[in-house]
Amino acid sequence: TNPRTGKDMLRTVLETPQWCNVVALTRERRLVVVRQFRFGSSSITTEIPGGVVAPGEEHAHAAQRELREECGYTSARWTYLGCVEPNPAFHDNLCHHWLAEDCELTHGQELDSGEDIVVDTLALDEVRAQIASGAIRHALVITALARVLDLRRA
Repeated sequence: TNPRTGKDMLRTVLETPQWCNVVALTRERRLVVVRQFRFGSSSITTEIPGGVVAPGEEHAHAAQRELREECGYTSARWTYLGCVEPNPAFHDNLCHHWLAEDCELTHGQELDSGEDIVVDTLALDEVRAQIASGAIRHALVITALARVLDLRRA
């Protein structure tokens, strides 16, 4: 039932777990990125590390875990950047954004079966240029980056 109109409406809502994304910056202020094939777009995308928050897991822990497992990076400096609704039209979850600074490569990747992730780092000017050109266009990645970087076109 629509709380504003009182009308009953049939809508599909996907019960989706919480997600987290990590804006991970190395000591040299390079952004840690992941490249992976995405079936929805049938393309290899450039994104930031992130993933599903497991049932009962705090999103802060999930962000730290995802950065370590996907990329092998860890950090002692974490800042919560807030959350967004990925698509409130039919998802019921939130995506939590975290900033990890002074990241260091301390582990090997610990990928889930089916994950094939290439890790790289980009200078912040490269990140801005790739967003402007459309090479990076994942909405949740851009919303997380916008909380840390000025992404306006020159």
